[in-house]
Amino acid sequence: MRTIQKGPEPPTLTQHRKQPHADYDNYPDKEALRIALVAEQRGLCCYCQSRIWPSPEHMKIEHWRCQDAHPDRQLDFSNLHGACLGGEGRPPCEQHCDTRKGNNVLCFKVCDPTRPIEHKIHFKGDGRISSDDPAIEHDINRVLNLNLARLVSNRKAVLTAFQKRLAMSQRFDPARELMKWDGRQTGELEPFAQVVVYYLRKRQARAGR
Repeated sequence: MRTIQKGPEPPTLTQHRKQPHADYDNYPDKEALRIALVAEQRGLCCYCQSRIWPSPEHMKIEHWRCQDAHPDRQLDFSNLHGACLGGEGRPPCEQHCDTRKGNNVLCFKVCDPTRPIEHKIHFKGDGRISSDDPAIEHDINRVLNLNLARLVSNRKAVLTAFQKRLAMSQRFDPARELMKWDGRQTGELEPFAQVVVYYLRKRQARAGR
C-alpha cells in the first residue's frame, strides 16, 4: 500500500450529486470514475498494488466507508478508490482487498497524507506485509488478506528481480531508482512497487548511519 493523492473528481460526478435522488447506483458515468481512480492510483490497486485497468472486467470501485452503513458518502470522491477484483467468486480464504473487506471497517485510510500508510507497514524479504500497530496488522491479515500466498509470492518475485538487476548493475543510482518506483515520474507505477521503495529506503537509511 501507498498513500494515494486524490485528484479532481469527474465533472459528471459533481453534477450527478446535485440531482434529486442521486445515488451511486444511478450514477451513469462510472467509466469516467474508473478512469479518474486508476489514473490517480497510477494503475495500481489501492490495497495490494496489483495492476488494474479502468473497466468492470479488471477493477472494482471501492467505497472505503461502505454504502450500507454510510449512504451519505456513496458519491463522496474522497471515499472512492480503485481496487482489483480480489478473487471475486472464490472462497473467502482466497479473496483479498475490497472483495474480502466487504462492509468491514478499516482502521486506516489510504488517501490521508497526514498519516501515510506506508510509514506504518513493513515489507519483509519473503514477500509478507506486517505492521507494529496491532489494529493495522489485524486489517492487513483479517480484513484485506494481503498475506495471501499468491500476493506474497508476487511481492517476493518483484523484490528478487530488482535485487538481481541491482547486483548486475555497474551504475546504481538510488535517487533515480526511487523516482521510478516511488511515483515521482509520470505514468503508471510498476505492480507491487512499494516493496522496492521500502527496500531502497532501508538501504539509504543504512548508508546514512
